[in-house]
Amino acid sequence: MGEPMPIPFHRRIARCPIPFDRTVTADISARFEHHARETRELLAGTSGCSPFLRRLVEKEASWLDQALSRDPDDVLTEIFARATADSSDPPRNLRLLKGRLSLWVALCDLAGIWSLGEVTRALSHFADRTIDCALRSALLPELARGKVPGHGPDDLHDTAGVTILAMGKLGAHELNYSSDIDLIALFDSNRFDRADVAEARAAFVRATRRMCTILSDVTADGYVFRTDLRLRPDAAVTPVCVAMDVAETYYESVGRTWERAAFIKARACAGDIAGGKAFLDRLIPFVWRRHLDFAAIQDAHDMRKAIKAHKGLHGDRLLGRDLKLGRGGIREIEFFTQTRQLIAGGRDPQLRDPGTVNALHSLARRNWIGTDVAETLAADYTSHRTLEHRLQMVADAQTHLLPRTDEGFERIACFMGEGDANVLRQDLRARVDRVAAFAEQFFSPGEPGKPDGDTDDPAIVKGWARYPALRSPRAVEIFERLKPDLLHRLGKAAKPEEALIAFDGFLSGLPAGVQIFSLFEANPQLRALIVDIAATAPPLARYLSRNSGVLDAVIGGDFFTPWPSVPVLIQDLDNVLDAAADYERQLDAVRRWAKEWHFRVGVHHLRGLTDAETAGRQYAGLAEAVLAALYPRVTASLAEKHGPPPGRGAMVLAMGSLGAGWLNAHSDLDLIIIYDADGDDYSEGPRPLAARPYYARLTQALVTAISAPTAEGKLYDVDTRLRPSGRQGPVATSLSSFRRYHAEEAWTWEHLALTRARPVAGEAGVQQDVAVARAEILTAPRHRAKVLADLADMRARLAQQPDGSGPLETKRGPGHAQDIALFAQAATLLAGDPSARSPDDQLAKARSYVADYDHDTLSRMDRLCRAVMSAGRLVVDGTISEETLGQGGTMMVLRATGAASLAELAQQLQEQAADCARIISSALARG
Repeated sequence: MGEPMPIPFHRRIARCPIPFDRTVTADISARFEHHARETRELLAGTSGCSPFLRRLVEKEASWLDQALSRDPDDVLTEIFARATADSSDPPRNLRLLKGRLSLWVALCDLAGIWSLGEVTRALSHFADRTIDCALRSALLPELARGKVPGHGPDDLHDTAGVTILAMGKLGAHELNYSSDIDLIALFDSNRFDRADVAEARAAFVRATRRMCTILSDVTADGYVFRTDLRLRPDAAVTPVCVAMDVAETYYESVGRTWERAAFIKARACAGDIAGGKAFLDRLIPFVWRRHLDFAAIQDAHDMRKAIKAHKGLHGDRLLGRDLKLGRGGIREIEFFTQTRQLIAGGRDPQLRDPGTVNALHSLARRNWIGTDVAETLAADYTSHRTLEHRLQMVADAQTHLLPRTDEGFERIACFMGEGDANVLRQDLRARVDRVAAFAEQFFSPGEPGKPDGDTDDPAIVKGWARYPALRSPRAVEIFERLKPDLLHRLGKAAKPEEALIAFDGFLSGLPAGVQIFSLFEANPQLRALIVDIAATAPPLARYLSRNSGVLDAVIGGDFFTPWPSVPVLIQDLDNVLDAAADYERQLDAVRRWAKEWHFRVGVHHLRGLTDAETAGRQYAGLAEAVLAALYPRVTASLAEKHGPPPGRGAMVLAMGSLGAGWLNAHSDLDLIIIYDADGDDYSEGPRPLAARPYYARLTQALVTAISAPTAEGKLYDVDTRLRPSGRQGPVATSLSSFRRYHAEEAWTWEHLALTRARPVAGEAGVQQDVAVARAEILTAPRHRAKVLADLADMRARLAQQPDGSGPLETKRGPGHAQDIALFAQAATLLAGDPSARSPDDQLAKARSYVADYDHDTLSRMDRLCRAVMSAGRLVVDGTISEETLGQGGTMMVLRATGAASLAELAQQLQEQAADCARIISSALARG
């Protein structure tokens, strides 16, 4: 089958303007009498509304007569194809083509053949072609006369390193019907010797000016595009063509928020496209900040106010209203969209779409705005832009002003195909009010409160003015808008006084306020969260004041998605570490990353989205990912000085709670480093080391990487005392020593600890061999009576030690978590099952290997202990008690345990601990 026949032009016409000036309709209809009625009505209506388009219809009647019999897209393609630098008179050729393009785009727009997006893309594509044509025509004489050092006419293929960036609506393929084009001209100074850069710059400046003349000079044939080069770096003092390295230095050092917003839409449109793309790639860190940038909201808010003040756009009449800059206009939607892109685009590349409508839908998909908001604003933006095009089509004027007279409104209504101007007014009024409401809600959600001296605020609130976060006027301005809502939320807490004091602790620890206050202002749900944390977990609130960057994660798009697997976490962290420039930055990066995920676990647990069991597994998975991703970086850093590890390398064996796969919010990590030198006595590197000291340094480096405080804090406290021979033994253990020690010297308690051991990082082969060695140790024949006797002796010695805990401390003491864990480990050791590591799995082993054992009672108590420990450690730094928990923490612990009160919980713990202690003692006595 062949290609389908194109639908004739007149059959694709969906609508037509209504002639405002009917004196021209008969003449236009007569001139095109051999065309279909629909086409004649379109041309008559267009000519009767726009003097500019009427002149083009008359001027291009012969060309138009033929074009109307062809496929609209084919006509456009032909116009593009003729926009080249190969014509004998490029300036005149481009002007002729611009007139035809303007006429054709207008007819396809007015007829409803093309959507707004297709219209703006056609205009933008033509602009790209003409800019490139003008640049090459302007640059060729400079190359031909040898004015560009080291370059000649043969270098015109990549324009000798000159690139033109399209900014604004052209950059986003959203060009207005009669728009200026915003351009930045750059050149690659690295292509020239330092002594030749000035001469090359001078040639490129001349070529850039000539390019603008070709495009924008008005001649008898009209003009192509009015050009504007003022978006270049520091336009008041820089030449019209700027070296790329100079531009990069400018943006990195003094670039402002509005320039970042401008580069959302930037793209290379002419000249050396590859060089332009590379420049924009290098500018990504400037445009897209890694951290959520809520301070951009205040910058945009200030820009909105400045526009209104400068342009006098505060009026609300429709007559003469600026549809672009006025209240509820096009710029409001663009500010709304671009500001949210700047906030989160650094962390989420899916939000970097330059097109306004596409960006709105991306923001909705990533849960930054509601789907209904995106659809409403996208529709209003499309309607605003369509009306803007009609305003510009009347006289080909770069205007955004609505008509100043009723007659003018009637003309535009006719141009829109609407016979009643009042309907247009009503629809427009509803649109601008709707857009303005969205913008005001986002940028100015509340009015500033009264100054502190005029309020009835408590003394603690009046004291906030002294805190570092409220030193700058800008921070105070934002916070004053927030304060009424924050105080209202704090007042609704179960214990308002406790919540206020905890929030005061959070506020006092903030080193600065603009960013965090802007973040709160944009996110009511985040204000609710910080109040919830202050009312429930004061230590977490204080932690947040020192690490407020972790709040980025809350609104980063994925905070409430399902928890990923450990391999996914490792891959994510690997990507973060790969992006860090050096080892020290990697250590900071891993801390930032881990804090965000750690905070996520805590918030989910705090909000009741997960229980203690799930939170414990997530904390353990996070620690495992940190070790797995960090270990090779530590090894690589040491290898730079001393060469790669001798032999087969080392692995990390997780012990204790991490080995069992369950941690709480403040758990430390019990680790053993085991290596296999495999006969290699020394490393091979700049400063070789013997195997034993090499792996000792590797262990120390790993512990330091995890536990040493950097600018971003520390990750975990690390305990390596479970290694063979404890503190007396070497910090790193060889695989052969590990096997020999556990076969010949280890105490029973060390074999009990080994039941929970698990490889988590390091060389895969060594991990496998350690796993085999551990299995051999745990499956070796056991003397049952000795294991149980040793366990009884351990319990007796532990019982003699003061635990220093209150009724809510659940780790130490007969029948508590530690006692149950030792019993479960002993059962696992007797079972000879290396696969049982978790508390539940190990307790289950006792069913088969301990006679008349009450599994349910011990399992229930173990889960209760972990629930108290998990919830309590999240909200309390030290001892868990009624005094330290406070009202909010108490409510969380009770929710986690199901108890009605702390007194009931304490009684429950006491009774169940006594039952568990009797069960364990009875089992040991029976042997």
